[in-house]
Amino acid sequence: MRSTQTAELSLPTEALERIWSPAHLERLARTYWRFLSRVTLGAIHVCYSEHERAIVLLARPVKLLTFQAPEYELDSLHGLVRWRIAGGLLVARRGRDRGGYLQIEVRRSPGADATRTHLRVEVEVANFYPSIASGLGRRFYDGTQSRIHVIITRSFLRSLQRLDLAESRVRRLAP
Repeated sequence: MRSTQTAELSLPTEALERIWSPAHLERLARTYWRFLSRVTLGAIHVCYSEHERAIVLLARPVKLLTFQAPEYELDSLHGLVRWRIAGGLLVARRGRDRGGYLQIEVRRSPGADATRTHLRVEVEVANFYPSIASGLGRRFYDGTQSRIHVIITRSFLRSLQRLDLAESRVRRLAP
């Protein structure tokens, strides 16, 4: 499966310059996980370790999805954070270690005037093999898990206009 949601933001150039850094890219990543936890009222949350991120339902033993530690890329016009899918209850056996990932990508470009900058933010899940689709069928997946992911991701993207970025739990890229 592949799913991509995109948002176009127009931000004050000065504000974007202040946050265009590796540390803030890491904070953007954390903001995604914080949003997921908030929208599910804490029922789903992220457990962090140095080498893994686990999306859990209520308690650690119930790992819905596991990801390898994030990979980061940042240059003057482009930023990316990618988590490679490792496993979990929502991943079909044949989909484990098959190159699946979740990523947030940001691209900036000048606005109509020097005071504004356009920011394109894209959240993509690719090469994901959902266990629900192989067991109950693609239609059931499309009507449940896929639809929920799209709704949550679009809401997350709309929330970015506020620039309320969460503090990183890992602080790997902090200055």
